[in-house]
Amino acid sequence: MECRVLSIQSHVVRGYVGNKSASFPLQVLGFEVDSINSVQFSNHTGYAHWKGQVLTAEELNELYEGIKLNKVNRYDYILTGYSRDTSFLEMVVDIIQELKKANPSLVYVCDPVMGDHGAMYVPEYLLPVYRDKVVPLADILTPNQFEAELLTGRKITTEEDAVEVMDLLHKMGPETVVLTSTDLPSRRGDQFLVALGSQNRVKADGTKTSQKICMDIPKVDAVFVGTGDLFAAMLLAWTHHHPKDLKAACEKTVSVLHHVIKRTMTYANEMAGPGKRPSPAQLELRMVQSKADIENPAVVVEATVLQKSSR
Repeated sequence: MECRVLSIQSHVVRGYVGNKSASFPLQVLGFEVDSINSVQFSNHTGYAHWKGQVLTAEELNELYEGIKLNKVNRYDYILTGYSRDTSFLEMVVDIIQELKKANPSLVYVCDPVMGDHGAMYVPEYLLPVYRDKVVPLADILTPNQFEAELLTGRKITTEEDAVEVMDLLHKMGPETVVLTSTDLPSRRGDQFLVALGSQNRVKADGTKTSQKICMDIPKVDAVFVGTGDLFAAMLLAWTHHHPKDLKAACEKTVSVLHHVIKRTMTYANEMAGPGKRPSPAQLELRMVQSKADIENPAVVVEATVLQKSSR
C-alpha cells in the first residue's frame, strides 16, 4: 500500500535542513513525499551569508489549490517544521483540517519549532497559534523540553514533571509525544542527554493502553543543523512500521540520528584538520552516505520502559 506524505518545511540549495533533511530518508524508507518549501534559501542561517525567498500564506494556498484541483490531495501523513509567520501557520492549519476531513485516518506529525535552552527563536505571538490551533490537530508531537514547557506552561525539573507535561500535551490532542531533548540528568552521567516518549492508544476492543519510555542519548560536542527535522521524519517512518511499539520506533529513530551524526562528525573533523573546529559547511549532515543506516539502523540506543498501563 502506497504511503504518501505532505511535508511543509524549509528548503536549502546547499546542505540538509527542513525538507532536504526529511525527504531523502523518507523516500529511502519507501514513502512518497510531496514537498512544499516554506522558504527557499541558499543554505541554512548558521552560515556567515544566506540569501533566498520566503513563501507567503497566499502562495502556500495557491500551491495547495493546484493539488486540490487535480484531485490528488489525499495524504496518509502530514509533516511540518519551522515556521515564523502567523498567517502561514494558520493556512497550514486550514490545509490540515481539510485533509483530515478527506482522510480521517491521516496522521499529522508536528515539530513545534519555537526555541531551545530558554530562548525563543520565533516571534512570541506564534505560541498561542501552536498551542490553541496546531497542537490539537497533531497526532505525533516532537517538542524539546523548552517547547513542551511553553505549550503547557509547566516547568520540567524532574522525570515526574516530564511525565506530567507529556500527559498534559496528550490532553491537548496528540496521542504520541516525544520530548526530543531535556536538561534532566542522565543515569549514565553527564555525557548523555535524556529524551522521553509517551504513547496513548485505544485498542480494537475499546480499552486504552499507554506506554512511557526514557532514552539516554550520547552527547556530541558540535552544533548540527537539520537533526530535529531528521528526527521528526524518522519518527514518522518508524511509528508507521511499529504503530503499537513506541519503544522500538524511538530506538530506531534515535539510532538513525546517532549513525548520521557520528559519520558527519568523523568527516567534519577530517576536513577541518587537527585541533580546528569544523565550519557549518563541514558539519552538514552526511545523509546520502548514511543511506544504509537509514534503511536498516543497528540499534545503538535502547529505551527503558517507565510505565505501561491498560484500562
